[in-house]
Amino acid sequence: MSDWPRPLDGFTIPRFAGPCTFMRLPMRDDAAGLDIALIGIPFDGGTTNRPGTRHGPRQLREASGLMRRVHPISLTEPYKLCRVADLGDLPTNPTDLMQTLDLVTEAVAKIRAAGAWALAAGGDHLLSLPLLRGIARAEPALGPLGMVHFDSHSDTNDTYFGGTRYTHGTPFRRAIEEGLLDPKRVVQIGIRGSLYSAEDMDWAREVGIRIMTIEECVDLGPDAVAAEAKRIAGPGPAYLTFDIDSIDPAFAPGTGTPEVGGFTPREAMRILRGLRGLDIIAADLVEVSPPYDPSGNTAMVGATMMFEILCLMAETRARLRPL
Repeated sequence: MSDWPRPLDGFTIPRFAGPCTFMRLPMRDDAAGLDIALIGIPFDGGTTNRPGTRHGPRQLREASGLMRRVHPISLTEPYKLCRVADLGDLPTNPTDLMQTLDLVTEAVAKIRAAGAWALAAGGDHLLSLPLLRGIARAEPALGPLGMVHFDSHSDTNDTYFGGTRYTHGTPFRRAIEEGLLDPKRVVQIGIRGSLYSAEDMDWAREVGIRIMTIEECVDLGPDAVAAEAKRIAGPGPAYLTFDIDSIDPAFAPGTGTPEVGGFTPREAMRILRGLRGLDIIAADLVEVSPPYDPSGNTAMVGATMMFEILCLMAETRARLRPL
């Protein structure tokens, strides 16, 4: 364990100095020998509103330099539990959405086949689909996954703009249709905002997705929301996806489709911490769009959520690692 990757020491090299990598970890060329690979996916070709999330991974890397090594509440130090490194950005084609989906699927499958789990930074929310496809390609025996989904939107629309089936508003409908997710083990947390029609969420509810509106989340409180999410996702492998627009735009304005009335960062962190014990085997943090937040605060919130998720994944990986 002494030779496992470690973040740069903040007492030796200040946090504003050194290479710009996720959590100040070493950069690796491949996933061999890693437990968790941190990856960027700089792509926003699935965006239907404000673009710019292609720049998210770069700013999230910079903001993640503020993270120290140890979780303040659980005292989890993920780098002592697992071998974690920055694997760089996955290949994308900014002019070809369908090719990008294939490229990301192939890259994630290789990471998974090498024995590493992926924590991805997007990019827009369509990228959850090839991440799920890559896991299924590498490990088909896992079967459909459960999912905990933080968002202001359900992202289960069928089509946009006269039949477009692949946008950041459709990934989880496609994932369920493709057998990548078990809808009865999917919980969506913080859903809010105006709709295109009164029937927008009918399909999601009909297939069994548990939708927790922001109003319900506020009424229940963070601890009860986390308990309900754990109940729905249940035992077995699960995916965690965190859209930064689940956070109120007062705290995270840098996103493509902001919706007022969302979580505070503290509330979201409390819910994430309540998910300890779930078998979270992969995750993403998406929809950070730096052009809409010159302050960089949205990326700082996003990087903080990534660290929370990394701690959850590291605990799961260490618990499930063969003796």
